[in-house]
Amino acid sequence: MTFISDGPITKAGDLAQLVSPSNKIYTVRLTPGGKLQTHRGVLDFDNLIGLAWGSQVVSHLGSTFFLLPPALGSLLQETRRNTQIMYPKDIGFVLVNMGIGPGMHVIEAGTGSGAMTTALAWTVGETGHVYTYEVRSEFQNLARKNLDRLGLADRVTLQLKDIIDGFEEIGVDALFLDLPNPYDYMSQVRQALKPGGFFGCILPTMNQVARLLPILHLNQFAFVDVCEIILRYYKSNPQRLRPTDRMVAHTGYLIFARPITMITPLAEDNASVDPDVDQSEDD
Repeated sequence: MTFISDGPITKAGDLAQLVSPSNKIYTVRLTPGGKLQTHRGVLDFDNLIGLAWGSQVVSHLGSTFFLLPPALGSLLQETRRNTQIMYPKDIGFVLVNMGIGPGMHVIEAGTGSGAMTTALAWTVGETGHVYTYEVRSEFQNLARKNLDRLGLADRVTLQLKDIIDGFEEIGVDALFLDLPNPYDYMSQVRQALKPGGFFGCILPTMNQVARLLPILHLNQFAFVDVCEIILRYYKSNPQRLRPTDRMVAHTGYLIFARPITMITPLAEDNASVDPDVDQSEDD
């Protein structure tokens, strides 16, 4: 049976992933004249350009691969790093919960190796922009290389600056901090965010979260949420369907809040209430 796809085809310059049957992933840029050399053989990019996505391709040694458009999650896991990066499970929830989308202008502080920066740049699209702050030049240089490799550098302004002196941008849609002491910078965050914008951060311990919460209220942030994301995969064998032996449990606490303008203090009775939760206990 011959399958003819009427879907999109690959073009010169596309970012692509070549995936082996054992799920070994090679991320490449389909440049004319380029090649991917693996122990399973060589793949000539000239033979891949113009194929339909999802095509099965064969190396010169006869090994099969599948030609797929890249998924953001796998690109993040491939990020070259000199620091611990945020996990895709946390990044995905941050993007959705903070309403990150095309055309938005977003600040990030704590660039690190650039995993979160990559996700933000990917999501804001060609019409949006990301401003990311880092105080260590070696981290910023690695983040720049990671962004260049994926063709996202033009969507990002990298600032080598301590945010204790404030942000250069004002009125941005969203702001995310990946720093151990976000409570020291909330007045700067407040000045950079537009009213009603989105604030988020990640912290590894409850002690840090507890220290942040009263500072948020002092700086007129409301609708504060604290959560963590726990992810468990399952073995996809229909005859032995069960959880895998390892799971991605606690990686950090995510905190979200919105800057508002209060004429009078926000009473706790007016705060958002989950109707399914017993409210008889102290908050």
